[in-house]
Amino acid sequence: MAWWKQVVASAVVALAALIAWIAWMPEARPMLERVGVWPVLEATGTLDALAAIGITPAEAPQAAGGPGGPPGMAGGPTPVIAAEVIATQRTATVSAIGTGQALRSVAVTPEAPGRLVEVRVRPGDRVTAGDLLARLDAEAERIALDRAELMLEDARDTAVRLRSLRGVGASDVQIRDAERAVRGAELSLAQAALDLRRRDIVAPIDGIVGFVPAEVGNQVTTASEITRIDDRSVLLVSFLVPERHVRDLAPGTAIVAQPLGSFGTDLDGQIRNIDSRVQVASRSLTVEAEIANPDDALRAGMAFAISVTLPGEMLPAVDPLAIQWGREGAFVWAVRDETSVRVPVRIVQRTSNSVLVQADLETGDLVVREGVQSLRDGGPVAVRDTVRPDEVDEGAAAGAPLATVTTSEG
Repeated sequence: MAWWKQVVASAVVALAALIAWIAWMPEARPMLERVGVWPVLEATGTLDALAAIGITPAEAPQAAGGPGGPPGMAGGPTPVIAAEVIATQRTATVSAIGTGQALRSVAVTPEAPGRLVEVRVRPGDRVTAGDLLARLDAEAERIALDRAELMLEDARDTAVRLRSLRGVGASDVQIRDAERAVRGAELSLAQAALDLRRRDIVAPIDGIVGFVPAEVGNQVTTASEITRIDDRSVLLVSFLVPERHVRDLAPGTAIVAQPLGSFGTDLDGQIRNIDSRVQVASRSLTVEAEIANPDDALRAGMAFAISVTLPGEMLPAVDPLAIQWGREGAFVWAVRDETSVRVPVRIVQRTSNSVLVQADLETGDLVVREGVQSLRDGGPVAVRDTVRPDEVDEGAAAGAPLATVTTSEG
């Protein structure tokens, strides 16, 4: 096909499309007036020619209670559906990976060196504070205890005899020396009894016994670890939070923990301790949370996915459909005194059915969610219906997540 035929065919198609747009779309006239095409069509008689063959411009339905004539730029108010602005608290969800540790964990070591002659516990046994775990050989300590008892008995007899001879054969100095000897013998007996008790290795806390590497016959010292006892009735999980959330953290803040080995298991907990300083290398703050472990299903050393929802400031929330975009960024059409006002907004956070923004909006203001195509700044509008963002079908803004900050254990 020759080039001029292609040009003619394209022109015919474009003209047909323009005529169909004018005939069927009410928004055609306002837009053509805005760009200056409509006056040209009137001046050239094109509209009269179309009217002669039965083609007339489409007009939008007249707003209820509004003045007569076409809506929007055609003279009458533009019918719109508006959404009410509500105040919503901004939230941030901090996600982190933390490692659990027992509420208390004690390495059990002997108080004195010696040879193990008895081990009474096995891994996994539950013990209470004071329970006997193991014994060291104690023959020498028993002999020392018996000797101390004899020395005490002898010192007491001497003291009694000297008191009976007071003034007739025993001086006051001798009596005082005898009484001091009794006191010394009592202390020696107490020391011998203590040395004997130290041959028994007892549980310092309530908890669960870990591995017992020591065996009967081993020669141990005060540095030898007999076993380790963990009190895991509560598990402590340490994780990192970015420093920008320092003001939002407080002991008692709720957290949700998921063991990495069993996703889908949500465990409730709360923040227990917050570090006093920020780590310079990671610009993060160490936070310690506690998780109850009544059925003893959790173990120290397990990894947890931690989620903390931190509340923030109150912000205006608008319907997602009200957000429009222009060359200068996002904006909404606010309805004020029955006119449309273009209000710039900065999007802060999206939720399932609303958008939190920073803008010149107050709670109860109306923003246009349907009918924005024909609006202009300062143009008249007629609100046909009003909805709240929390009443909007969640499908209208599906997939809009909460603000999330992800960190990991340092």
